[in-house]
Amino acid sequence: MSQSSFGKKFVVTTWGESHGKALGAVVDGCPAGLSLEEKDIQAFLDRRRPGQSRYTTPRKEGDEVEILSGVFEGKTTGTPISLMIRNTDQRSRDYGNIAYSYRPGHADYTYDQKYGLRDYRGGGRSSGRETTGRVAAGAIAAKLLKELGITFCTYTRSIGPVSASVFCKKEIPNNAFYMPDANAAAKAGEYLEQCMKNHDSAGGVIECRIQGTPAGLGDPVFGKLDAELAKAIMSIGAVKAVEIGDGIQVASLNGSTDNDGFCVKDGNVCKTSNHAGGIMGGMSDGSEIILRAHIKPTPSISQPQHTITKGGEEFDMIIHGRHDPVIVPRAVVVVESMAALTITDALFSNMSARLDRILDFYSR
Repeated sequence: MSQSSFGKKFVVTTWGESHGKALGAVVDGCPAGLSLEEKDIQAFLDRRRPGQSRYTTPRKEGDEVEILSGVFEGKTTGTPISLMIRNTDQRSRDYGNIAYSYRPGHADYTYDQKYGLRDYRGGGRSSGRETTGRVAAGAIAAKLLKELGITFCTYTRSIGPVSASVFCKKEIPNNAFYMPDANAAAKAGEYLEQCMKNHDSAGGVIECRIQGTPAGLGDPVFGKLDAELAKAIMSIGAVKAVEIGDGIQVASLNGSTDNDGFCVKDGNVCKTSNHAGGIMGGMSDGSEIILRAHIKPTPSISQPQHTITKGGEEFDMIIHGRHDPVIVPRAVVVVESMAALTITDALFSNMSARLDRILDFYSR
């Protein structure tokens, strides 16, 4: 299987399956000298860990990370960093009834068509559990970016029809949904209770705000920063749409409304608005980058759904096992991780964009 690697300069390769012995990632391109311990990565993994509330799968995984290489005496060595997270609570028997049939909303059919075989235990590589490797790698990228003053604020903007109407950053870690609005979180809980009663699921929107990004990251043609971010976020299994800045609303705006003006504040170039979401012409403009990921409802629901067997026989399936009634809360850190990996790779790629900066670096 190809295409398990992401990035050009800061390269991440994820490995492992949902019901295999372990999952993980190899990070190649991290510079030497970054302070890094397992607890730095564990903090990110804990944000996506299952079994933390009644609105996540009851699968009990500690998701404890082990650093196997690339770190010596608490510092990165510049060599590949290998990370492993062991699976400890697989129940492969829960998936026996789908070995020869295709679950609606999943990759079962397309996986079979591509490879001629599939690991039906939880989806194998197409399972959301694959994202543990991305999150572990994203924690390293985020720590590196923090050294440069680049930070992230990522949260749930909406679940089903319930949207946050106020923003309180301190509230984000205080509820099961990572919403910045306590009242909206309570309403989201009520909505999900109804979904669960109906054996149904819900989707939602995650918003990621990136502060401190310098101007000039990305390229004006095929390597546009917004295109790279969209590719990264769309590579997350449950994401069906990505917006940057005003997103789809721009289709109903006028140029006089949508254009961001420029001004000088305290000797620095600033914008008078940020409809573009921090990216213009495919390159960062130095203002806050704003992106949104639209997450589909969890496809595994315990309602009867019409499908077929591998042999083409039609029947109504009820999916058993342990599943999230909503993917959104656990996907918040996944979106943040993929954004961090993209920005890190763009920073490293940008280092060779200008001769004057190369000369300045090597003339020291």
